[in-house]
Amino acid sequence: MNPAPDDRTALHALLAAEPHGVLCTAHARHDGWPFGSLAPFALTAQRDPVFLFSSIAEHTHNLRADPRASLLVQDRVALAQPLAGARATLMGTAEVPAGEARRAALAIYLARFPDAAEWATAHDFAPYVLRVERVRWIRGFGSMGWIERADW
Repeated sequence: MNPAPDDRTALHALLAAEPHGVLCTAHARHDGWPFGSLAPFALTAQRDPVFLFSSIAEHTHNLRADPRASLLVQDRVALAQPLAGARATLMGTAEVPAGEARRAALAIYLARFPDAAEWATAHDFAPYVLRVERVRWIRGFGSMGWIERADW
């Protein structure tokens, strides 16, 4: 699907407005069963989600074993009727950036969540970036499709 400009704009607005989503990983110690975690995120200029994860978190163990993940983000205004509201599932591969890319990812995250600064300096927290490969976008009933990275 090559999204219409208004769909792309609506999707980008949803991601900018919502501060968290459900990160889904393959559980490393339970035979790859899907595992969901609430995950605050910020966005890079390329709209890749940035997270700040502790090394002891279950989802961190999972990402180290299998970096594939998805992030479900939904419009909180539509919580009373969630199936009628906009939502997106971003699918990609998570990585821990190094060097300047790590500092940039951390700065992006802390700009959105300044209260997380004390975690960022803890020895077991690191930024993770989900490099989005494709997106399942649902704008509401009957308005849905896939968006590939090139159209992202």
